[in-house]
Amino acid sequence: MQDFTKKFFTGPLTSILLFFSRLTGSLGLGIILLTLVIRLILIPFTLPSMKMQVKMRDLQPELNKLKAKYKNDKAGLQKAQMALFQQHKVNPASGCLPLIVQFAVLIALYRVLSATLLLKLDGISTQFLWLDLTKPDPYYIFPIFAGVTQLILSMMILPGADTSAEKTLALATPGKADDRKAEDMGAMAATMQKQMVFMMPVMTVIIALKFPSGLTLYWITTTLFSIVQQYFVSGWGAAATYYQKITSFASSRRQT
Repeated sequence: MQDFTKKFFTGPLTSILLFFSRLTGSLGLGIILLTLVIRLILIPFTLPSMKMQVKMRDLQPELNKLKAKYKNDKAGLQKAQMALFQQHKVNPASGCLPLIVQFAVLIALYRVLSATLLLKLDGISTQFLWLDLTKPDPYYIFPIFAGVTQLILSMMILPGADTSAEKTLALATPGKADDRKAEDMGAMAATMQKQMVFMMPVMTVIIALKFPSGLTLYWITTTLFSIVQQYFVSGWGAAATYYQKITSFASSRRQT
């Protein structure tokens, strides 16, 4: 399996990276070009997955209502969910294959970059901006920027309107006791979702602090590409909502 991966994934990717690096004379530009080429090749796989993700996001309020309506009837819930998916032509499992392909490419790229950064690259500069790409960023600028871009991407995936699960569930249940249970369940789900939005950027920063800057450069490039792609698919999403809240808060602080 290791020989197969080296022959068909890491070997060709290493050759392409070295070609771009020798062409530009810079390992940093080589990493950027390789990342862009890979992401362009993956567009036919990533676009359907992203569009399906947007459809699932838009259907979340309806799914929450069904969960509240059939909370004691699992069979009825599954049947109602399937009917909803068929009505809107949504297949939740359709995004699995693209994600598997992307994950395989990410592992291959990680191995390629890790191995390449350890080589003595004749005629190829490992200096990029203020960085030595074989070492972590001494000023922590790249790790922080990687975390910020990851945060923006994570928020873009969320819906822009205030469609929190607890509000949707509360509207879908008639009794006060049921409202309280629905709000508790919805609040827990919304809290976990928000934690994941902020947890991934924090983990990105922590990991990037120890990574060679070349790997962080790859991560930043692929995240920026994803932000542009996500924007054309679904817009700014919740990122616009959070930005408005931040600017409103800053404006109120200046007035006081």
